[in-house]
Amino acid sequence: MSFISGQFFLFFLAACTVYFLVPKKVQWMVLLAANYIFYLCAGPSYVGYILFTTLTTYLGGLLIDRIEGRYTAAFASRKGSLSAEEKKAWKRRHTRRKRWVLAAVLVANFGILVLMKYGSFFSESLNALLAAWGIGARLPSVQLLLPLGISFYTFQATGYLIDVYRKKVRPQGNLAKYALFVSFFPQVVQGPISRFDQLGHQLTQPHAFDLERVQLGAQLMLWGFFKKLLIADRVAIIANAIFAPEASYTGVYILVGAVAYTLQIYADFSGGMDIARGIAQILGIELTLNFQRPYFAKTVPEFWRRWHITLGAWFRDYVFYPLSLSKFFTSVGKKGRKWLGNDVGKLLPVVIPQFIVFFLIGVWHGASWKYVIFGFYHGILIVGGILLGPSLQRLAARCHIRTQCFSYRLFQVLRTFSIVVFGRLITRGGRFMDSVALIASLAPLNNWGILVNGDLLHLGLSAQEWGVLLLSVLVLFVVSFLQERGVAIRQTIARQNLWFRWAIYLGGLFAVLIFGVYGFGYNASDFIYRGF
Repeated sequence: MSFISGQFFLFFLAACTVYFLVPKKVQWMVLLAANYIFYLCAGPSYVGYILFTTLTTYLGGLLIDRIEGRYTAAFASRKGSLSAEEKKAWKRRHTRRKRWVLAAVLVANFGILVLMKYGSFFSESLNALLAAWGIGARLPSVQLLLPLGISFYTFQATGYLIDVYRKKVRPQGNLAKYALFVSFFPQVVQGPISRFDQLGHQLTQPHAFDLERVQLGAQLMLWGFFKKLLIADRVAIIANAIFAPEASYTGVYILVGAVAYTLQIYADFSGGMDIARGIAQILGIELTLNFQRPYFAKTVPEFWRRWHITLGAWFRDYVFYPLSLSKFFTSVGKKGRKWLGNDVGKLLPVVIPQFIVFFLIGVWHGASWKYVIFGFYHGILIVGGILLGPSLQRLAARCHIRTQCFSYRLFQVLRTFSIVVFGRLITRGGRFMDSVALIASLAPLNNWGILVNGDLLHLGLSAQEWGVLLLSVLVLFVVSFLQERGVAIRQTIARQNLWFRWAIYLGGLFAVLIFGVYGFGYNASDFIYRGF
């Protein structure tokens, strides 16, 4: 059930009506029922997987808390009779038990994720390797239907379990309320990946109907539909035409396609996030911001702090920091300082975990070598920035380059955007070698005339549709620029006169209805990140 379908509109209208009519103490039950109705509409066979993740992480959290409680009580009763060594041994034993529980639940859930999402990739890769070695044996191909949203709800549920293990949150004792957290329908399909301490209590609190809040949520949804239907789905026609398997475009066409695809990804994903956050806001729930104008970033690390924020935060807190601060990488850092010098050695506990994180971010996006290379591409850029950053700053100073002026900041933004656009080409081909062929077809860039001679009108959009697209992109840029300058758009509009406010609201609504996917007869494509 897609957010952009009439079926979802009727579902959400019915859910909201019941949600605000029932007694407030049972509102969370209405949400839980809505969550599973929404998920059942995607396919009854998917429900077993989300139930397994919910049950195992719920029981794992309770068991970890129980082990901790027993340890605390037993330690308090025997504290005076234990020596320092006995206290350490006592703590190690109970910590080991908690780790076993944590490891078992994580292995079970990530094992399912790996099997469902990467089973076919592993079997195909191993078969190719066996064939290259001249070995006739073959592994059977694993073709499994990927459960909807499994990457998102697995990360959210396991993040909760790790937080319980770290004693950052108390476990939720009510299974139904915990199931509500794992399956919250606006976010279960494509995020954001929320934390229990941020979202859990909101879902079970009573929420009265608030007209102002409903209006703000509806405005955010409308902005998401604007991005999706006027920009993402329209610019996708250009990208699909240029990158079609039977197409033979080269040079500037590939550049246009890469920029189009880069814009499509952002408008599609951030538009979906705006719709999800707007839905939640109508219900009285604030979801975590997942995008913060990433194409205004001045460096690649800043881009990743602005893009898919909750995924980056998950890998930072649950992978990067544990690796970087582990005994193993502390030892690596010490040995590195001894053999490679202090400047390089002290960076090893940072740069190696960074590579691991971006490898995982790459494969999170899909089961293909192109995503592995995509992850390493960004990992190399970020690690290179860490290693070369001080030298580049000194070089800029020696060359008397002013780094605090507008022109330099503009250069940084355009440079970072170009790096991101090139990275998108890595993932655009069907397979990695297809992406390599796309990149190779960039040369030579000698057909700049297509930008002005009308050839771009043969890519599936008429002159009128190009006009709608360019105007929509201009609106997106202006709004993003104002937000970047600290302007709260919705709140600013709310302070204007009634006629002005409603002119903007109705203008946006009619733009979506008339010039969106309904206006020119082509079907809306589903959100890209639903597939991840």
